[in-house]
Amino acid sequence: MRTDSNGCPVAASNLGKTVDTASGPLTILEDIHMQVEAGEALAILGASGSGKSTLLGLLAGLDQATSGDVRLFGQSLGPLDEDGRAALRAGRVGFVFQSFQLLPGMTALENVMLPLELAGHPSPEADATRALSDAGLGNRLDHYPSQLSGGEQQRVAVARAFAPRPEVLFADEPTANLDARTGERIADLLFELRRGTGTVLVLVTHDPALAGRCDRQLQLHEGRLLNGG
Repeated sequence: MRTDSNGCPVAASNLGKTVDTASGPLTILEDIHMQVEAGEALAILGASGSGKSTLLGLLAGLDQATSGDVRLFGQSLGPLDEDGRAALRAGRVGFVFQSFQLLPGMTALENVMLPLELAGHPSPEADATRALSDAGLGNRLDHYPSQLSGGEQQRVAVARAFAPRPEVLFADEPTANLDARTGERIADLLFELRRGTGTVLVLVTHDPALAGRCDRQLQLHEGRLLNGG
């Protein structure tokens, strides 16, 4: 795993995000300093509206900061355009979102194969089949998202995220749209697969129990970290 000069695959310094609104500039994040160590599972806790998802998007290069710097695998994201950031992530970064974000016209197998194909993996079908089997969906390969329960759809999303064996996985409220029992099973799967791959996990959540399964927790409040990152 290529990391920053201080050994961190993900790091942010002086990070800020401001957006323009009808009533003037709105600061969403301010003066964020944090780093994620190799092999670490880090939870970012905060209430709705605290800026968690915005921070995750900045760390992953899905959005651009107004100020400060994010370094992913030692590379500053600031000078990169959207294509450059996507190229840096390809095959090395995975995502799990609360809304599943499966393509409705593709089967479970095809949804998991897609990032493997885009990353140029030599055996996407075999790797996707294995990932879905590991997620307990070996008998759902040919099912479309509309034929799957919410928990099964999130299992497909988790399998899709882990199939390329990413170095870093960003998860945004991965259990928020699920009932408590299903959410716990998804969390079990997420941490089981992470242990098996050594993938760095950056998880944002409002759930202290889910955050407690991580190695370390940071608390975000009104756009600022309350504890050091």
